[in-house]
Amino acid sequence: MMRANEEAVMERSQSKREPKRLHFPAVASGVILAAILATAALGGCGAERPSKYYQLTIPGDMTGAPPADPAPVTLLLGTWLTSHLYRDDRIVYSSAGQEMGTYEYQRWAAPPAEMIEEVLLRQLRASGRYRAVYSQRSNANGDFLLRGRLYDLKEISGRSMQAKVTFEVELRDLKTGATVWTHFYTQDEPVSGKDVANVVAALDKNVQQGVKEVVAGLDQYFASHPLK
Repeated sequence: MMRANEEAVMERSQSKREPKRLHFPAVASGVILAAILATAALGGCGAERPSKYYQLTIPGDMTGAPPADPAPVTLLLGTWLTSHLYRDDRIVYSSAGQEMGTYEYQRWAAPPAEMIEEVLLRQLRASGRYRAVYSQRSNANGDFLLRGRLYDLKEISGRSMQAKVTFEVELRDLKTGATVWTHFYTQDEPVSGKDVANVVAALDKNVQQGVKEVVAGLDQYFASHPLK
């Protein structure tokens, strides 16, 4: 009798240790698999949104005749310094609270600092006021080095949208190493519309105005400081 009771206790103890196995109907696993496949199919059906690219206006040849007596100066244009935001090709926007962001599908054709450098290079060459104008990357020899730093090239949102451009340039005499001329430019240009294309047009206009000021300032400097 004792033996039978012991065997019964052992059987109940073993049944407690064995995990219970759950059995799902075949139809349930089929529904789960179908849902996974449907999700994957929907994820692959969406067409990717195309990006739009913009560029600043690059000056062409001047319509008027260049000066007959260009200054005996060879200018070199150095690489512009800027923050990481303007080393990228995304168009930057900000709010009145100084919070900044970038558009994902609205981009520049090249980083803004590089484009402004190219605009200035072409404008100085087209002026015909100097013996030669080269990029510093060309390894050409020069008399003066013109360097720039870009601070702002962005949309400012608010009750009225603005296109802000801020930069400064300095002219260094390569013989003496002295900085002989500087120019600071900052301007908020009104945006006549709400599209990114309107913002780009206002930024382009603003950049062209800033470059014109630099070209005019350099002209005045060399006119008042003729080389001996």
